[in-house]
Amino acid sequence: MYILGMESSCDETSAAIVRAEGDKLEIVANIVASQIETHRLYGGVVPEIASRAHIEAITGITAEALEAAGITLKELDAVAVTAFPGLIGALLVGVNFAKSLAYANGLPLVAVNHIKAHVAASYLTETPPRPPFLALVVSGGHTSLFDVTDHTEFHEIGATRDDAAGEAFDKIGRVIGLPYPGGAALDRLAGEGNQKAIALPSPALGNDTLDFSFSGLKTAALNYINHCHQQEKEVPRADLAASFTEAVVSGIAKKVEAALLQTGRSTLVMAGGVAANSHLRARLAALCQKRGVQFIVPPLSLCGDNGAMVAAAGYFEYLRGNFADVSLNASASDYPEG
Repeated sequence: MYILGMESSCDETSAAIVRAEGDKLEIVANIVASQIETHRLYGGVVPEIASRAHIEAITGITAEALEAAGITLKELDAVAVTAFPGLIGALLVGVNFAKSLAYANGLPLVAVNHIKAHVAASYLTETPPRPPFLALVVSGGHTSLFDVTDHTEFHEIGATRDDAAGEAFDKIGRVIGLPYPGGAALDRLAGEGNQKAIALPSPALGNDTLDFSFSGLKTAALNYINHCHQQEKEVPRADLAASFTEAVVSGIAKKVEAALLQTGRSTLVMAGGVAANSHLRARLAALCQKRGVQFIVPPLSLCGDNGAMVAAAGYFEYLRGNFADVSLNASASDYPEG
């Protein structure tokens, strides 16, 4: 069967076609219209501009995805769309387009949780995980640990209580003058610095929780930058990037190891935009190797927002009969049942 996946939760408009046979999923088309160059002018995503760009792109990329897959609308079996969480205006574009497309063509409509979709990107790898497993979702808006007991059943066991890791990376990158998106540039710069040069607090909270807090770490880094400016000293950008990255990576690794011990899971899946961070990948790969745990992370092309991960998540919701109708609405936060 063929699933059309639609993604528009932030600043990427994406349409993808995934072919499914049993538990085997194959991407046959995955078109992404990025808005990075547009938002680079502002140093971050401007929601109103993002929404308008989605409107301009969504029809064209859907047609492009169908053409790339070599199929027609009549050959689709379902339409899956990110309905929550995300930027409300951006989500509404995708949801309303998907509803119209599904209704006009008599296709089942599946609402997808964006967080579950990131994890579902792992089902598109050569060695897809089989539940149960532990999942770490780390992105610009989320840093969460889930005990995944089934393809559609997620139980949050740890999360950030304030800022997300991706937002913290982007903010510090922007403040020290790195190009947008700051997180990617900070990752590269960190490889040139001394990770022990600057003492920064850990985002890992106490031993009685699996939660994180990145606001204190971000504030400490900003205070260090301001102190350098007050002393009329140049900010050692590479050392700050390395030290900040080490604080984030070591804090996440600490809670991941604790979560593995708590759940007893033998597989760790890492997903989300920050899963592309080379330092975090290396640290968790080493941790899993030490503990004899299988480590699965999607390729870089599937770490960011894309329609293929939405189609993958939508497929398993489809199998369980979790369909939406034309009353489906977008939500900036998780639905109560999501």
